[in-house]
Amino acid sequence: MRPPERVVVTGVGAVSALGLTAHALWEALRDGRDGFGPIDVPDADTLRFTRGAQVRGFDPALHFDAKQLPLLDRFTQLGLVAAREAVVDAGIELTPDLRRRCAVVTGCAGGGVASLGQMYSDLWRDGRHRAPVLTIPRFIPNALASHVCMEIGATGPSFTVSTACASSNHAIGHAFWMVRNRQADLAVTGGSESPFNIGHLKAWEAMRVVAGDTCRPFSKERAGMILGEAGAMLVLEPLSRARARGVRIYAEIIGFGMSADAHHITQPLAEGAARAMTEALLDADVEPASVGYINCHGTGTLANDAMETAAIRSTFGVHANDLAVSSTKSMHGHTLGAAGAIEAVATVQALYFGVLPPTANYATPDPTCDLDVISNVARCAEPDVALSNSFAFGGLNAVLAFRRWQEGQK
Repeated sequence: MRPPERVVVTGVGAVSALGLTAHALWEALRDGRDGFGPIDVPDADTLRFTRGAQVRGFDPALHFDAKQLPLLDRFTQLGLVAAREAVVDAGIELTPDLRRRCAVVTGCAGGGVASLGQMYSDLWRDGRHRAPVLTIPRFIPNALASHVCMEIGATGPSFTVSTACASSNHAIGHAFWMVRNRQADLAVTGGSESPFNIGHLKAWEAMRVVAGDTCRPFSKERAGMILGEAGAMLVLEPLSRARARGVRIYAEIIGFGMSADAHHITQPLAEGAARAMTEALLDADVEPASVGYINCHGTGTLANDAMETAAIRSTFGVHANDLAVSSTKSMHGHTLGAAGAIEAVATVQALYFGVLPPTANYATPDPTCDLDVISNVARCAEPDVALSNSFAFGGLNAVLAFRRWQEGQK
């Protein structure tokens, strides 16, 4: 039996409130700039919160022709553009054999909520008697995976994971396992989300977890999340293939861990989050002391940030005092089903460039979040191993482990 493959990240793509490329995302994260602004949707003035992390300046007509565009909800548009960027960034030639062995795995929590919202508006506000004919193909959460497959001709394993805010981490983790276990020779993986429809926003308003001004993870003044939209994708391939091609390697993906709290539909449990981190470390076969940075779930809510702190301390013991942590949601917002994907891109960029992004908008330390929070200004550092955490409503947890790549590394 052949040994497992080592798996590396060779391409990244991102469309977010911080810019229309992965490079723009990285520049903003490095500089500690958030992408928050007034929410721009019809009837936004009826909301209790007014700010969101929307993608600005994105013109679908520049990316899709008139025949294709009617099939694509905004969440699919954002993800497909990110996938194109990631594939180009990887510089990979998709031969017929590679297309047959290429996996496409995406994460999404809500699917085409804009298309659903438009249908409800047509039926109940405007009095129409028929739904738009393309509502279902635009709405289905697997639309992104399907369109990526069609665009690049990938006919290998393809599916979409929907586990709320852990969706993309689950997607990337399973894609990693498929490449590692030789079920696929290449994977295009990540996720997308676009929640800016008034009905969807009203549902979040009812939860009372969205901040009125800004997102302050781990800060004593934190008052909730800022909702965001994004598409983010990564190209994963075997180390042997990447070396043979002589391409840039952002980082090695070395582990994936999952758990369920079995506790509460909205209240997170530290034990469950800690178990997912522990499983990721076990899967990676690394000691907790080798981890130097965690891109935290860090939503900015009272419950999550204190819980995540407790989970990190439970997992790492005294080493938790030496861990640098940050939440990039303080800049790109909470992108729900896309969160794990955009944070994975941020994490591998941090490892590649040797700069750890900060938690923006941080004000006052909170005793319940007593970690080494990188506050407001990025930190130059080269940790050996980094984790990226995602913890979802429903108590579903998913954690990715990455290793910094060094040329000449065995």
